[in-house]
Amino acid sequence: MENSNLPFQVWYLAILFMTATKKGISACEMQRQLEYKRYTTVWSLMHRIRSLMGKRDDLYSLTGMVEFDEGFFKIAVSPARRKKLKHGKGSQQMQDVGVLAESVPLEDPETGEETKHCRFFKMAVLDSQKAESVNLFIKQNVTSDSVLFSDQCKTYQDIHRYVDLHVTEKSSKETTIKALKWVHIAIGNAKRTFLGIYHQISSDYLQNYLNEFNYKLNRRFSRDLFERVIIAAVFPYWYNCV
Repeated sequence: MENSNLPFQVWYLAILFMTATKKGISACEMQRQLEYKRYTTVWSLMHRIRSLMGKRDDLYSLTGMVEFDEGFFKIAVSPARRKKLKHGKGSQQMQDVGVLAESVPLEDPETGEETKHCRFFKMAVLDSQKAESVNLFIKQNVTSDSVLFSDQCKTYQDIHRYVDLHVTEKSSKETTIKALKWVHIAIGNAKRTFLGIYHQISSDYLQNYLNEFNYKLNRRFSRDLFERVIIAAVFPYWYNCV
């Protein structure tokens, strides 16, 4: 809100509309709700709020039992480049995203059935599909005393340096359902949300959309998202004044 020419009322209403739904709201719908003339102003306002959400989630790291995998999100490509698109994992139309999930194993004392309870998530656009990008993502977002689960991808060979224990399983349908259950649920839900609301997302702004999705996912049981975002927006200013 600082150094903004927009009235506080517009900021409050934008935050209210963005936090009123678990999925999201498009800039066109936001423009209609605010009855604001300029689309680009509304679009920029929403991205500033998404960036704020990302900064808030950057303050903590995941710990304990953590699942990790990569998801490939479809991004917008200019018509001139569509004729030269590659297919598969290295396609210019797919953006690599690292996903982490705190996965706590639970056991029913009566039946002995094992399940997993999920706590917090992390989602970030990776610079590349190389080991360096993956290692940096793990190092920045997972505590060193954690146990991390992943598949046996070759780029994950050095992850053990940054965690207490790195457990790998051969990639299969069973691994996806059991060992890496929550990261794939998050990836699937994010893809459906983006496709249904935003349709096409530029790679330059994919991280902001991930910030919003991840922020709401981590607070899925909270009923005060609006107040939380307001506090996150005001707290840095208040902290610097103390």
